Amino acid sequence: MVSGPGEQLERELAVLLRRSRAISRETARSVHPDLEAEAYSLLVRLDDTGDARPSDLATFFGIGKPTLSRQVQMLERLGLVERTADPSDGRAVRLALSATGRDRVHAARQARRERLRDRLRDWSQEDIAQLAGLVGRLNASL
Repeated sequence: MVSGPGEQLERELAVLLRRSRAISRETARSVHPDLEAEAYSLLVRLDDTGDARPSDLATFFGIGKPTLSRQVQMLERLGLVERTADPSDGRAVRLALSATGRDRVHAARQARRERLRDRLRDWSQEDIAQLAGLVGRLNASL
């Protein structure tokens, strides 16, 4: 059966997403054995932003507040995230990585980058840059 570029893209994205979920589960377990892959993405976002309001995280990930709350409670219980009062709004809180969380996330992200670099060692820098640009464009469209 002959398929067009749309079908080929759909198939390749499905494989990529399945593999990405498996890698995310593995990376999350390297941070803490009880950590869920979805909660690991919250840690990465906090690492990138420094801190955030829970509502901003829920909006960014497109998840409901109850789901976010459950994940944050788990992250706090594991000692990876801390709550602080929001200086601009006394009723609100901000979330940030704890020192332990920061150390573990940095180690996991570094190991993940090294695995990716190893898997793409035969790729040219131009190919890697082009792929990064195209994936960025795809993410912006989604």
